[in-house]
Amino acid sequence: MVISLDIAEKSFGDKILYQDLQLEIQDGEKIGLVGRNGTGKTTLLHIMTGEDKDYDGNVRLKRGAILIGSRQEHHGFEHMHVLEYILGDLPEYAQLKHILDTYPASMGENTRKLQTYSDTLERFSQLGYFEVEAEIIEALNAYQVSEEKSMGMLKNLSGGQKRMVELVKVQRARAHLALIDEPTNHMDFVAKKAFLKWFKSAREAVLVITHDRDVLQAVDRIIEVRDERAFSYPGNYDDYLRVNAVKITSEVNQYSMVQRRISNLKENVIRFRRLKEKSRDPGTIQRFKSLEQKASAELVKLEKTEMPTFWIDRDSVEELNDKMGAAYQKHKAKNIKVDAKSIEAETNRLLVEVQKVSLGYDTPLFENINFALREGDRIRLHGRNGAGKSTLVKAIIARVNDIPIESTLYAGTILSERELNIGVYEQEIDPKYLKMTLATAIETAYMAKDVPISDQKVKQLLGDYLFNPATDGDVPLTRLSGGQKARFQLMNMLAGDPHILVLDEPTNHLDLPSIEELENALDSYHGAVIYISHDSYFARNVGGTTIDIA
Repeated sequence: MVISLDIAEKSFGDKILYQDLQLEIQDGEKIGLVGRNGTGKTTLLHIMTGEDKDYDGNVRLKRGAILIGSRQEHHGFEHMHVLEYILGDLPEYAQLKHILDTYPASMGENTRKLQTYSDTLERFSQLGYFEVEAEIIEALNAYQVSEEKSMGMLKNLSGGQKRMVELVKVQRARAHLALIDEPTNHMDFVAKKAFLKWFKSAREAVLVITHDRDVLQAVDRIIEVRDERAFSYPGNYDDYLRVNAVKITSEVNQYSMVQRRISNLKENVIRFRRLKEKSRDPGTIQRFKSLEQKASAELVKLEKTEMPTFWIDRDSVEELNDKMGAAYQKHKAKNIKVDAKSIEAETNRLLVEVQKVSLGYDTPLFENINFALREGDRIRLHGRNGAGKSTLVKAIIARVNDIPIESTLYAGTILSERELNIGVYEQEIDPKYLKMTLATAIETAYMAKDVPISDQKVKQLLGDYLFNPATDGDVPLTRLSGGQKARFQLMNMLAGDPHILVLDEPTNHLDLPSIEELENALDSYHGAVIYISHDSYFARNVGGTTIDIA
């Protein structure tokens, strides 16, 4: 055992996040931590690292065990050099390096200092720290953070590059337990392959918060945070889906039985009360009164039973019998409602045509890209980060909106039908929205597309996307979680019933049920879709033609 948690209770204000939550992580285990947005996955990591101590419970770390975690925020570190930042977080590095740098000038023939220096040299070598700087630069380069960026300041990196820095830091720490939050967000397929190779071969225990199904397919165990507790599922993603389907159908059946019992008890209470009132014999009155009280007491107890969060993947749902399928549909957890409306295509009309296109800035990023986008088509743009996928997408959006293209069109043409509506899902929210409340941002997004929007419509959208219509509209976007911001991006994309949807890594930050709902919506959407995704499951489910950008 590397670490064990026994959390009696953890709350945020009036909301109870965990109650009687228990989990253990064993040496060398590879664990995927999953759960709906807002269930407290990141908080759980903060409890393990000691950043969050505001809870009732115990955390036990194995004696001598080294724990390393990835930071989400870098306030106070912005002016540190990237290499210096990583080295500073490596176990024992700063202490050992200080001795090696300072002792030679002062130790003379001091026996104690000579021994300390000798021991430090040996330990520094054991940890591989003599070669560590070159290793870090090489690892960062594999994640597309150049040597120039590696030697520069942290503040000069993008959000995605900072994630790669955290990943390299965690990998190089060689701790007993590594905690990583959403490691593959912003990764391309080459970097993701490198991460999975490390993940599978790492000697340390690794716990990752992720809904990337490619990563979940490589774990030894999945822990799901649900209904204030942690549920353990041995095996990988396929095993989780199979066991989860059995577990949830059993829970649905039990909950349905409780609901039927509640209904029967309500009828019994009324029936015993009427019989009591009609009776004249004191003994009979007392008997029906006793039966009424007993039924009422059981009713009060059962009505306190909260409905568990029920979710089963769509493939498993299709295998349920009619009775269980109906019960599941009645009681399943509420999911986001992605309303990708469009008039069903009656023609195969051409919307966008890309002919022998070469785009770039100072120099071309790619050459000779060709494809035609028709109603109902799905086009996947595939390539490394920086190859020009986003540049091509921006050029298509500009052409559809009849505005100048930001990049340089070195060759070829991009043709678009007139008066097309286009909906865009970007990895990063437009900065203009960040200072707004959620309700104001929704109104602004709709007004920007000349789509009428009312207070009632805003509240409906908030409810459809799992926000609280009464309170969440007043929350600034800057205070939303990654998953909540992703849901706003979906609302923004679908405003105005677009003819074309453009999605850039849409599965980042979405939980598994929300990803599945998005996939279902895209399956029934009759417009055209252009998407960038390194999620192989998403690409397989959405399908279409793959265009390699290189």
